[in-house]
Amino acid sequence: MSFQPIKIKRIYEEIMEQLKDMISRGELRQGQKLPSERELAESLGVSRASVREALTALEAIGILDIRPGEGTFVRETSVSATFAPLAMVLEMEQNSMGQLMEVRRVLETEMAALAVQRATEQDLHNIETNLHRMKIAETITEAVEADLRFHFAIAEATHNSILLRIMNTVADLMHSTFRIQREELFAGKGREIIAEHEAIYKAIRERDIDSAKLRMLQHIHNIQAGIEVQE
Repeated sequence: MSFQPIKIKRIYEEIMEQLKDMISRGELRQGQKLPSERELAESLGVSRASVREALTALEAIGILDIRPGEGTFVRETSVSATFAPLAMVLEMEQNSMGQLMEVRRVLETEMAALAVQRATEQDLHNIETNLHRMKIAETITEAVEADLRFHFAIAEATHNSILLRIMNTVADLMHSTFRIQREELFAGKGREIIAEHEAIYKAIRERDIDSAKLRMLQHIHNIQAGIEVQE
């Protein structure tokens, strides 16, 4: 048997796990407002920076909704109850990354097509805003978070709540399982990745279904190939 070294979780990941667990148990309900960053930091015995990083990551994968001036709320579309069983399946699979990317290809190419047909001006604004955040990100971590929000904004633009829930789950698994690889990939090919996102946004904005599907397919293929090279 071949054992792998135990990996110590970062503080923000521990906070994420606690919040997801509280949501799955019903201690935090959909639409409920969370305590402030200061209150959470004091209750958890951690820094506000760690709390902020956890909340931002949970927003990126669609679990929380951060509203400036109002607070942080549990999203109505939360699918936290599905995380544990899917994560367990993922851990047992031999080619988990390859299978997740296959799921992304199936889901996101069709979501891009639906976004072309259904995106409102507000949806387009949200997609463009996250693209801009990728460009101006001061750190690789911030850029990857904006990348996640970009894809989530496309999922929202489909106006299909079931697709949105499925995308939330897939995004969470990708974020928690391959975060380091994705950050390393962005560090080396950030410009190319941003250009691919620009092409996807342009196709959606111009209501070009074929181009949107093709650009998304190429992007996901390139991401998978880049991660596989690192392994």
